[in-house]
Amino acid sequence: MITTSQVPLLNHELISSHCHNESTDMFSTLGLFSKVSCPEKERCKRPNCLFSHSPDVKEVPTIPIPIAEASKPVASPSKTVPSQPVPSSSKISSRSPVSTSIPTKRPTSSTLQINNGVSAEPPRKLLKVGPASRPTALPSSSVGTDGVPVLRVPAAQSQVAIPVRQTMLKSLFEHYKVLYEHISDKYPTLAAEHSLRQEEQVYSKSQKLTYRNAVISSIASLKRRPKPDSINHPSVGTEADIAQREEEQKKLHSLRLTVAHIEPYVLTEDQMRKWSYIVDIPEGPGGDRPSEEGSIQKCDRCNQQFQVKRQEEADECVFHWGKPFTSKANGEKRRVYQCCSRTTDEDPCSKGPHVFYESEPENLHRRHAFSYTRAADDPMYTERKAFDIVALDCEMIYSTGGMRVARVSVVDGAGEEIFDELVRMDDGVEVIDLNTRFSGITAEDYSTATRQLASIRQSLDALINSNTIIIGHALDNDLKTLRMIHRRCVDTVAIFPHQAGPPYRRALRHLAKEHLGRVIQTGGATAGHSSVEDSIATLDLVRWHVLNKPKPKSKTVEADNAAAATS
Repeated sequence: MITTSQVPLLNHELISSHCHNESTDMFSTLGLFSKVSCPEKERCKRPNCLFSHSPDVKEVPTIPIPIAEASKPVASPSKTVPSQPVPSSSKISSRSPVSTSIPTKRPTSSTLQINNGVSAEPPRKLLKVGPASRPTALPSSSVGTDGVPVLRVPAAQSQVAIPVRQTMLKSLFEHYKVLYEHISDKYPTLAAEHSLRQEEQVYSKSQKLTYRNAVISSIASLKRRPKPDSINHPSVGTEADIAQREEEQKKLHSLRLTVAHIEPYVLTEDQMRKWSYIVDIPEGPGGDRPSEEGSIQKCDRCNQQFQVKRQEEADECVFHWGKPFTSKANGEKRRVYQCCSRTTDEDPCSKGPHVFYESEPENLHRRHAFSYTRAADDPMYTERKAFDIVALDCEMIYSTGGMRVARVSVVDGAGEEIFDELVRMDDGVEVIDLNTRFSGITAEDYSTATRQLASIRQSLDALINSNTIIIGHALDNDLKTLRMIHRRCVDTVAIFPHQAGPPYRRALRHLAKEHLGRVIQTGGATAGHSSVEDSIATLDLVRWHVLNKPKPKSKTVEADNAAAATS
C-alpha cells in the first residue's frame, strides 16, 4: 500500500528512470564508471546502471559524509513560531535509503566533519602571501681583459636588459678611470670598484624607462668633479658615498666640543696607569744621561745586541718593518709579515741601521727630565688663556738617546691647527734613523728644525695648562716623548678598546676608516704619517662618539663598583 507521503518519491524515481532511459537511448555511454562498483549494489533498480555490478570489480574506498538533519524549531512558551521550510538535504536523508558515502579515486584516512551545519575545509597547501616586490638584481663582477668590470646578474631578476646595463657600466668605468688618473697607480682597482657600485646604486633607484637617463646624469656629474690627488679627496667615491660623507662631515664640524661633552671621557688615574701613562715624575735628577752612544743595547728591529752609533757610523740591520700575523693557506696556518707577506722562516725584506727603544720611566727620565704641565693660575701666562680642549699628536725618530720626538702638532676643539713644529735633538744626541715610513720626516725636513724639546715645551705651556683636556690616540706615548705629565687625558684607545683589552690597541687608521670613512696614513715609505692629520682624525673620532654613542659611565659609579668588587 502506497501512502500519500510516498507519492512524490515514486514520481521522482519514475521521472529519473524515464530520463535515464531516454538519455541512454539517445547517447552512447563512455564507460567512465564501468570499473566502479555501484554504491547501491543489490538494491539498485536502474535498468541501465552506469556503475558495475560485477563481483570481480574491486570496491573503491569511500569517504562517509554524514548529513545533518534539519533542526526542529523550538516553540516559545509565550508565542507560537511558524514552521520553517525543511532543507532539501533533510528531505532526502529522511526518505531515501541511499548511502551517504561518496566514492573516491584514492584512499584517505581523514573524514569530513560537519559541525553545527558548517563544514570544515580539507587542509590546504600553505602559501606565502605578501605584497608584490620588484625583482632585485644586485651585481657581482669580474674584470675583463680591458679592466672593465663584468656584471654577473641573473637576467630574469633584472628589469633592465643585461647588455644595456653592461654598456652603461663600461661608460661609467671609463669616466671613473679618467677621474682617478692621478691616483690610479696606488689604487689600480678603484675605478672598477666605484663604477660597479655606482651602477648598482643607479639601478636600485630608477625604473626601466629612467635607468639610461639616470646613468647619463651620473656621468655628467663625474665630468664636473675635480680630479683627486689623494684617496681622501672629496671627489673620490660614488654619489652616495660623497653625499654620506658630506652629511657626516657637517654633523662633525657643526659640533664644537666643550668641557661638558668631554668630561665623562677623561681617564681616571687608575685608568691612566692601566694604559701605561706615567702619572708621577720618576726618581733621579733627570737628563743626566741624554745619549747612549757607544753602549750596548738590544735592537728594536732584529732583537740582536749592538753598539749604539750615529747614523753615519751605524751597522746595518736586516728586518721586517711590519708585524707578523697568522695566515691560513690550503688548510695550513703559518706566520707571515704584513709588510711583505713573507713567512717567519724567510729572509727579511728591509735594511737599515740598528736602533733601540726604551719604555722604562727611569731611563726616559735620564735622557730628558719629565715635568708637569703648568698650573692654571701660573702668573707667567696671564696674558694668554690656555685652551680648554686640544688634540695632540707627535712623530718620533730613532736617536742615540732612544726614540725621541721630532714633530709636535696641536689642534683646538674645532679642529683648527694651532701648533705644528719640528724638534731638533738635544745637545749630545745624534740621529740614527729618521724612520720616514712612519714619522713622515725626511732629511730635508729635519734640516729646518731649529728648536729643541725644552723650547717646544715652553710654547706648549702657553696653549696647555693643568686644566686643559688633551685628546690623543695612544696619548701615553706622545706624553712620554714630550716628557710631559698631565692628568686630564682623553684617549681613543680607551674609547674604542681592542677586543683583547689592554695593552692591545686598535690602529688609528682602522678606527678612522671604520667610523669616519676616512683613509689616513697612506704616505708609504717616502711620505709617512702626518701628525696634523692624525690629531684631527683623533678629535673627529671623539666627536663621532659624542654624536653616536652613549656617554661613558660616570667616574663615581665606576669607583663605587670597584670598591664593591674589592670589599
